Amino acid sequence: MDALPRPTKFDVQKTDKPWGYELLWAHNTHYAAKILHVMANHALSLQVHTEKHETMCVLSGMVELEIHVDGHESRTVLNPGESFHIPAGVTHRLSALITSDVLEASTPQLDDVVRLADDYGRAAPRGVVPGRSAEAVVETVRIATR
Repeated sequence: MDALPRPTKFDVQKTDKPWGYELLWAHNTHYAAKILHVMANHALSLQVHTEKHETMCVLSGMVELEIHVDGHESRTVLNPGESFHIPAGVTHRLSALITSDVLEASTPQLDDVVRLADDYGRAAPRGVVPGRSAEAVVETVRIATR
């Protein structure tokens, strides 16, 4: 019989962002977990992930989640205790209507982020043209990373 894995301490990592900060409090080969602290009237990038799936739960504040699917845009306001699952390939953006803390649980691919638009001038990867469909962006990223 194989021995059970040993519990290990994880050092929380704080990363300052132009919209606030994130606390990465869990990351292993199976999952990742963050708390996103987003200041009022700030937004994360309009982004898409090629592999990463995310589920977000609002801990405090109020956020608006912008989703683009099949050429249609929708916006949903989320309050504390409400959550939303975002599958890989879905273009999305999180904006804080008031200062907010959001718990993000995801698959472990932390670097799987393609920025399509960003309020802070952070660049999209080479070959990605803002305004292209998520499918075209995902294909561009797949080709670039082969």
